[in-house]
Amino acid sequence: MHRSSYDTEPAYGDGSAYAGPPLPGRRRRLVIAVAASLAALVVTAVGVDRFAAGHAESRTARAFQDGMDTPNRPSVHVSGFPVLTQLASGTLRHVDITAHDIPAHGSARPLPITRLTIGVDDLKASGDAGEARARAVDATAFLSYGDLSDALGLRLSQDSEPGRVRAAADLPLGGEVTVSAAVSAVSGNRISFTDFHAADGALSGPAQALLGSIFADPIPLRNIPDGLRLRSLTPTASGVDARFTGRTVTFRPDSPNA
Repeated sequence: MHRSSYDTEPAYGDGSAYAGPPLPGRRRRLVIAVAASLAALVVTAVGVDRFAAGHAESRTARAFQDGMDTPNRPSVHVSGFPVLTQLASGTLRHVDITAHDIPAHGSARPLPITRLTIGVDDLKASGDAGEARARAVDATAFLSYGDLSDALGLRLSQDSEPGRVRAAADLPLGGEVTVSAAVSAVSGNRISFTDFHAADGALSGPAQALLGSIFADPIPLRNIPDGLRLRSLTPTASGVDARFTGRTVTFRPDSPNA
C-alpha cells in the first residue's frame, strides 16, 4: 500500500522524529505559569518590605512621642523602595512625620505647637541610645491663635495686612484696645511682635504702656528638635505657620528644646 509523504514523519539524521513546535495551548499555559510565579515573588517581596517599613515607622513614631512628649503617636511614613536595604545600611533616605499637640515645658509663657510636619532626609541612629540624626530637615509648625493668645495674655486674630496679626487687650481701668502688629522670626527660635499701632485712632498712654510690656520679650519655641532654625512666620486665618530648616538635626529624648 502506498503511503503519502504526509503520512510519514520527517526524521533527523540520527533517525529521531521531529516533534514540531509546542502547541499554542501548552505555550500559553507555560507563559501563565511563569507570570504567576514572578507575580507571587514580587508580591512576597513587596509584602516583606512593607512589613519592614511598618516596623521602622512604628519605632520612629514611638521614639518621637517619647522625645517630644506628645499625647498621641505621630504619623510616620518611610519613603523609597526597598526599605530593607535602607535599614541594612542604617540610613532611611526620607521620612515624613506629622505630630499634634506638642507641649511646651520650661517656659514662663508656654506656647504649645498645634501641629508639626517634618520632612527628614537621611535619618540614622547615632551612637547614643535613643538618639537619631538627620542630614537635613524641613519643617512647618502650626501655632493656633488660641495658644498664642494664652501665651501673650490677649486675643489674636489675622490682620488684613500680610505678615501682621490683630491683637485685642483689656485695659486696666476698663475698655479695650485693638492694635495691628507685625510678626517676625528672631534668633533663638523666637517669635517677635513689633511695629504695633492702633487699629482705629491713636493709642492712649496706658494702652501704649500695656502693649509695650506684653510685646517687649519675644516668645521662645522650646519644643523644637535640636538643629532646627526658625526661618519665617506666616499668619493665616486660624493661626501662624512657622517654617524651620536645619542641617545635622538631632532627635533625642529630653532634648533641651523639647
